[in-house]
Amino acid sequence: MSTTDAVAFWDSVYAARPAADGPQPNVRLTETGTGLPPGDALDLGCGNGGDALWLARLGWQVTAVDISAVAVERLAALVRSHGLGERVTTVRADLHTSFPPGGFDLVCAHYLHTPFGLDRATVLRSAAHALRPDGRLLVVDHGSAAPWSWNQDPGIRYPSPLEVAAEIGLAPRTWTVERAYAPRRIATGPDGRTAEVTDHVLLIRRTA
Repeated sequence: MSTTDAVAFWDSVYAARPAADGPQPNVRLTETGTGLPPGDALDLGCGNGGDALWLARLGWQVTAVDISAVAVERLAALVRSHGLGERVTTVRADLHTSFPPGGFDLVCAHYLHTPFGLDRATVLRSAAHALRPDGRLLVVDHGSAAPWSWNQDPGIRYPSPLEVAAEIGLAPRTWTVERAYAPRRIATGPDGRTAEVTDHVLLIRRTA
């Protein structure tokens, strides 16, 4: 399937959701990012922008990337309305064909799943290589499907965090797995419904 198909799909997903004035950050980011010294952050698949706004308010310089023009335009408007224009740069890009340039102290990839062709291992490997020394890559994947998820395939298998780390294939002398676990939480969907879900959390630090 083409990039045009992917853009149309994700534009329709975000267009169907009401725009939020104050989107909340992902809880796994707040658990990990609280207390880290602010630097340069890259938010891959920024979606509604809750993570980018949260990081910017803590003093991070954030590059927020998404394939959906709807998501990126909404976030750009939020950034302006919240007075964070100097801290957040929004970019519409297809990670299947390009990766944002630069070096980062934190790269976040929350629920970077898609029904379209995406070599996730290559994207996440590029993210790890974009880290500065002592920088961290936070990968949070679905470990179960919420009732409102676009993917309701009953046969889907969710790789464990350590399996994801193995797929990325980073040299242990340069990158260290700091955390790999599968916590559960109560999630709230776009329509206000709640459900218990599992997250697969992988945190990798660049040591050299």
